[in-house]
Amino acid sequence: MLSLKNISIEHPKTPLFNISYNFEAGKFYCILGRTGAGKTEILRALMGLEQLSNGEITLDDENISNRVIWKRNMALVYQQFINYPHLNVLDNVIFPLLRQKIKKSVARQKAISMLELVGLSELADRKPSQLSGGQQQRVALARALVKDARILMMDEPLVNLDYKLREQLREEFPKLIHQSPDSVILYTTTEPKEAMQLADELLIIDNGQIAGHGKPHDLFENPPNLAVAKVISDPPISFVKGHIENGKLIGSDGTILQQSGLQHIANGEVQVGLRPDALSLGGELTSRVVLTEINGSETIVHLNFSFGQAVMLLDGIHMFEADQKINVSLDTNTIMLFSLDGQNITKESN
Repeated sequence: MLSLKNISIEHPKTPLFNISYNFEAGKFYCILGRTGAGKTEILRALMGLEQLSNGEITLDDENISNRVIWKRNMALVYQQFINYPHLNVLDNVIFPLLRQKIKKSVARQKAISMLELVGLSELADRKPSQLSGGQQQRVALARALVKDARILMMDEPLVNLDYKLREQLREEFPKLIHQSPDSVILYTTTEPKEAMQLADELLIIDNGQIAGHGKPHDLFENPPNLAVAKVISDPPISFVKGHIENGKLIGSDGTILQQSGLQHIANGEVQVGLRPDALSLGGELTSRVVLTEINGSETIVHLNFSFGQAVMLLDGIHMFEADQKINVSLDTNTIMLFSLDGQNITKESN
């Protein structure tokens, strides 16, 4: 087991504050957060590339906080395709095994097997410059996997690939990673859909701290706080001001957003979370279109209500003009309520 125990880093741009978590072997952990939240700094701390100002890192109960990088038994795949340009594909994968003093004939066979696994065996003699972006990333992944490292880390490894390649590798990652059941797998991303698709366990990082953790579905359905809710949905959840009055949810302009069922929440101001798919065409709420985005087979509509702005997600392609007036309805079963200090209080109404 890999354990982070109250680790902190005094980084001028992206510090970490008292990060604690236990990572088990054989699980795929996704670390989700916005750019600059501290995701990469966690990986760099594990590698020994960032000095801890507090706390410790343990592997199987052994403190490795001060262990030199090459003795930490870790592998890191960056978003850039870091391959050795003067070596062919096979020698790129063999290289870390030779560094481990593995016999060359054994290293060669392990590398060949790994290239078969990632679908590159026919390209073994090519140089990285002769490969596509997706193929280069497979080489980097194969080189990391072949080491049988106890800790395998991937820092947004698909971000520089085109959409088709990202989708293909997302589908293949679980198969590839499950070849390393004794390894702890950490994968950082800024994309909620990617995290939901890949993760066994999900960590949400916000401003250098763990804002939430757990099963992806649980975090999506019941985000514990505003910080988690803001990053776990794509398109993002919209937030408007409101207040509870005798079991009713009322918008800032007096519009009644929910008629009843909130008697267990004390009267007072709340922050209201509206999921993009909670809004649909037709209904009693009047809005004006700010912007329409076509995203494949879906349409994202930015709306301006008298009580605030919100985003609506529709299946299919819909065209609206800017400032067009449309009526929409709101599924009150999906409304989320947060206290002014950001805690999810929706469950208090159940």
